Amino acid sequence: MRQYEASARTKEEAVELGLQELGVSIGDVDVRVLEEGSKGLFGLFGSRPVKVLLTVKDSEEDPLGGLLDEKSGKKPEKKAEKKPEKKPEEKKSAPRAEEKKPEEKKPEKKAEDRKPEKKPEKKAEKKPAPAEAAAEAEGAEKPEPRTLEKPEVTMIPADKLEADSPAAVAKEFLAELTRLMGVEVSIEMGTDAEGNVYGFMEGDTLGILIGRRGETLDALQYLTSLKVNRGREGYTRVTLDTENYRAKREDTLIRLANRMANRAVRTGRKVSLEPMNPYERRIIHYALQQNEGVTTHSEGEEPNRHVVITHKK
Repeated sequence: MRQYEASARTKEEAVELGLQELGVSIGDVDVRVLEEGSKGLFGLFGSRPVKVLLTVKDSEEDPLGGLLDEKSGKKPEKKAEKKPEKKPEEKKSAPRAEEKKPEEKKPEKKAEDRKPEKKPEKKAEKKPAPAEAAAEAEGAEKPEPRTLEKPEVTMIPADKLEADSPAAVAKEFLAELTRLMGVEVSIEMGTDAEGNVYGFMEGDTLGILIGRRGETLDALQYLTSLKVNRGREGYTRVTLDTENYRAKREDTLIRLANRMANRAVRTGRKVSLEPMNPYERRIIHYALQQNEGVTTHSEGEEPNRHVVITHKK
C-alpha cells in the first residue's frame, strides 16, 4: 500500500503536493486529514499547517502487480481481450457504410427520372411564345404605313407667271440664290387650290441644295418664304423640293416611325427620335396616328424639338 503525508497552508495545497509526489490523480487516492490547520492571529502568529494522508487505492496496485506478472505470461491474456473488442467495431462500421450506399443511390435514380419529365414541358411552353410575338409584330406593321395627303399642285408655265405673284417672286429669288451658290438648276413653280407656292429645282445632282438631312433645303425654303410674305397681307406657305428629296425623305421617316413604334411596344418604354423640323415631325405623327399600340407627342425647344413615341399600356 502506497501512502504519502503532505502538509501545507490549506488542504487543497497539501493534497496537490501529495498527488505530485505519488504521480497519481485525485481519483486514484483516498484523502484523510490528520491535522486541521489554523490561521493564527491576523493570519501571521501561531498559524499551523494542514496535514493530510494520501493512500493509493487498491485498484491502482493491480497495474503494478501486472507489471510484475508480465514475465509470468499474463500479457497474452490482456492482448487477447483487447483484440476481439476492436474487431467487432471494425465489422460493425463496414455494414453501416454498405447500408448508406443503397440509400444514396435511390435519390440519384429519382432525380434522373424527374429530369427528362421537366425538359419537354419547358420546351413546349417556350416555342409558341416567340412565334406568337413575331406574328403580333408582323401583324402590327401591316396596317401602320400612312403617307401625308399631298395636295394637287398646278404647274404654272414661266411665260404665264405674273410679275408680282408669290410664285414669280419665289422663282426670281431662288434663281438669284442658286446663281450665287454656283449651282445651275432649272426652276419650275406651281400652286395648289389654296394659293400656296411649290418650287421644284432640277439639276442639283450633287445634293448641294439639300445638305445634311435636308438642312440646306429647309433654309432655302425659309428664306424664300420670308421673301414671298414680306409686305403682304395673309400668309402664303412655300414648299421647295429638289431631285424628289421630299418624297424620299417622307418614305424614310415613315419606315423609321413604324420601326420605333414596334420597339416601344416590344420593350414597353418610350422612344425618343432625333430632332426634326415641324414638317418632318408632322410626318411621324401622321404615320402613327392609326397605330392603337402607341401615342406620339413632341418635346423640347427648337431646334432640338423631337418626337417621343410612348407605348399604350
